[in-house]
Amino acid sequence: MTEPVVTVEHADGVTTVTLHRPAVRNALDRALMDAVWDAVAAAGANPDVGAVVLTGADPAFCAGIDIAAASAPASVRSPGSGPGRGPDGLFRFLPVIDKPVIGAINGACVAGGLELALQCTFLIASERARFADTHARMGMMPGGGVTVGLTRTVGWRRAVELSLTGDFLTADDALAYGLVNHVVPHDHLLPFTRSLAADLLTGDSEARTRLLRHYRALAEEDARRAQLLEGVMAETWSPGTARMAEYGARVIERGREQMRERLR
Repeated sequence: MTEPVVTVEHADGVTTVTLHRPAVRNALDRALMDAVWDAVAAAGANPDVGAVVLTGADPAFCAGIDIAAASAPASVRSPGSGPGRGPDGLFRFLPVIDKPVIGAINGACVAGGLELALQCTFLIASERARFADTHARMGMMPGGGVTVGLTRTVGWRRAVELSLTGDFLTADDALAYGLVNHVVPHDHLLPFTRSLAADLLTGDSEARTRLLRHYRALAEEDARRAQLLEGVMAETWSPGTARMAEYGARVIERGREQMRERLR
């Protein structure tokens, strides 16, 4: 029997969605993207759920797009019913729901994985979390909003440096940059995040929903044109997957060496 590519748990009004392709560090293929979308959408429609926690099966949160599966035919879904780019230019990995989606970043969060994380409401990091935008080093153009999400989160200058260098950030770096809200010991990541999610639910639900919509509107008001431009850039860049595969091992080893040096 084939293992599910996501697991879903419900407890105390909080749904935990876990990316579950650990053998490939939870790299995103079409099946995984569809399953994450569907699980978050179901939680959004469930009146007994007030918040969602999104995490990955150890040792990684998400290593980005699965290059081996990048050329596979896409599933046929109507616009807005699954992951993809809408007419506004935004590529959504996650459906928009009236509930916070908290990313619990348990390990490597790279390229497309970082784009997925940036679409969460906010992020909590394990001490083992590592963050990088490696698109340029892989010979790829981002199309999932990393240029917009990073700029909005860490500022223009830091975003440009991160995207052009592909340098990896430790969890503490990410906290200092404002990319994550908290850093916690690895074993405490899910208990801490679920406890924080449960705490959000103790307030008035209607006020929480209205405030979340307002914050989202503020964040997206200036992002749509930038996201559209990024989408055009991504859709018109076509070096093929051969270069990506060639660079992949080099990029991974570079990230590991950076972390070894930082942690000495």
